[in-house]
Amino acid sequence: MKQNRAIIQVKKLRQFYKNFAAVNDIDFEVYPGEIFGLIGTNGAGKTSIIKALAGVQPITYGTVEIMGKHPSIVRSSLGYLTQQFSLYSDLSIDENLRYYVKTRRLPEEIFQSRRKQYLQWLGLKPFANRLAGHLSGGMKQKLALCCILITQPRILLLDEVSTGIDAVSRHEIWSFLSKIARAGTTIVVSTHYLDEAERCDRVALIHRGTIKEIGTPEELKNRIDLQCFEVVPDDPFLASGAIFAATEQALKNEIATKPNSIVDVQSLGDRLVVFLHKEVRFPEKKIQEILNFHQLPVTSINPDRPTLENVMAYNLQETSSAKARFPEVGSVSSLPSIDNFGSNWILNVDGASKAYGKFQAVQPLNLRINRGEICGLLGANGAGKTTLMKLLCGLLVPSRGKIGFTSEYLSLSSPSVKQKIGYMSQKFALYPSLTILENLSFFGRAYGVSNQQLKTRIAWLLETFDLTGHANVRVANLSGGNKQRVAFGAAILHQPDILFLDEPTSGMDILVRRHFWQILQKFARQGTAIVVTTHSMEEAEYCTNLLFMRSGKLIVRGSPKNIKMQQKGVLVEILSNSPKKNLYNLEQQFEPWRIILMSDRIQIILEQPSDISRLENYLAAVETESYQITPIPFSLEAAFLKIAKHP
Repeated sequence: MKQNRAIIQVKKLRQFYKNFAAVNDIDFEVYPGEIFGLIGTNGAGKTSIIKALAGVQPITYGTVEIMGKHPSIVRSSLGYLTQQFSLYSDLSIDENLRYYVKTRRLPEEIFQSRRKQYLQWLGLKPFANRLAGHLSGGMKQKLALCCILITQPRILLLDEVSTGIDAVSRHEIWSFLSKIARAGTTIVVSTHYLDEAERCDRVALIHRGTIKEIGTPEELKNRIDLQCFEVVPDDPFLASGAIFAATEQALKNEIATKPNSIVDVQSLGDRLVVFLHKEVRFPEKKIQEILNFHQLPVTSINPDRPTLENVMAYNLQETSSAKARFPEVGSVSSLPSIDNFGSNWILNVDGASKAYGKFQAVQPLNLRINRGEICGLLGANGAGKTTLMKLLCGLLVPSRGKIGFTSEYLSLSSPSVKQKIGYMSQKFALYPSLTILENLSFFGRAYGVSNQQLKTRIAWLLETFDLTGHANVRVANLSGGNKQRVAFGAAILHQPDILFLDEPTSGMDILVRRHFWQILQKFARQGTAIVVTTHSMEEAEYCTNLLFMRSGKLIVRGSPKNIKMQQKGVLVEILSNSPKKNLYNLEQQFEPWRIILMSDRIQIILEQPSDISRLENYLAAVETESYQITPIPFSLEAAFLKIAKHP
């Protein structure tokens, strides 16, 4: 790719807003047909860079050249999709496309050819006459992409193209982007999803307006210069259990007392990921010795590979400011500790279902949610996750069946039960004209928290979320990430027995998310049951139990590790120098949902091991370059796609 002349050149770019440096002296190049990713925390400067490339705002200093010219001169060759791209909700998919084409004066025959191809690639063809206002979030984003690409711009600029979109739609969008990149379109994309960044040819890790790292995803992972191991504590209650918590603490104590061995410990729902310096000899033995010293049982210690999320977290936590901003979370004060979560259920669902007329939003299901459990609801848009959550927290009444609270089987509509439930919705529910302090005080009093308790808990929340200095700032003036933190704080002020969170981290960056999940784990370990919906497979790994839904039905349940192990068939990885070419060839032979494109490799979901021979024979017939096929363990994304498409 680099043998070509760069199509985008950025030199010494600086962007100031008054006295604030959003972008500070950065240089990079992008090459024709490349997918170039911008990753970083909220406020890192990603959107400012995208705007500079689009030529929609003047730059303070430096140069930006697109095809050797200023962006404003070649604007007709640019496609720019913002975070708030507007569709006409009262027009159909076809009418939106046709309106956009008329503004660009595209000939009818070219429009029809591209329309047919794009709608087919993105799965929108059967819905061409549906109003945009009636589309799901994923379908709206696909339509927005079609509108931008119908004129076939040479360069596509995407700012957070898939925030809030389910994993199936994100997979389809990235498969589509790979196709147009192979056809010659150059793509620059900013994203908070680090699994998406793995699909880019190269990525730039940006922090406080400067580029800290740039390279292919594999290059960034190799530069981390750490050893990575998966440690599975022998604890039946997974991340909520006492053994799991003690194992995590023992390993973290090693960081404080002997910083030359263990560097970082990431606590997921059913395992710990431990990072050690490369110089540590016999790392498995080192970890085992620590656990033996504390008499902690462990199921397994296995080598693992760092992800881009690990790379980003490690790089950003290296700075003292990052460490100060996201400290270890202390005790959540006064919540009871429960020893045996497994026999202490808090919510029982007995044949509950929900129908709207003839439409069955949630099919009859039976399940129990235990104290200390972190339960993740997964599924494509429209699967029934939000409806089920509203049933579980009493906002909706079941059409049939019943839901009981605790072994006393109390009604969710009981005032005493409502005081024990915390709920954070997808839609922002705070009062924008009130300050953070005023919002928290209002919600605390609404839940009946005493003045003395309220004062202590608000102080804890402000300190934990690094909001002490912003307590008197109006919520309307906060960033999206800070608004989410305040909304979460309002949901937990009364220290509920069970907490419902509907896509709580949408738009949050990696450091905020890790801190957020650390707090949730603290609550779970002290007895709070947590139910959370998420579109991020990275976040689903933090849950102790996952429920996969499809068309209102509960399809699969289990821990992240168990769900991956339950999958029939095999996941294989194809490593080659031309993954985009491989993608095109493989889609002629296999269903597109089975294929996951990474930066330098392709993963493909096969029904049975014998299909590997079929794959090898096909590639041998169509490929001229060398490649390597290796069976690998199922990822949660691959499991999700298989369950959603082919349970």
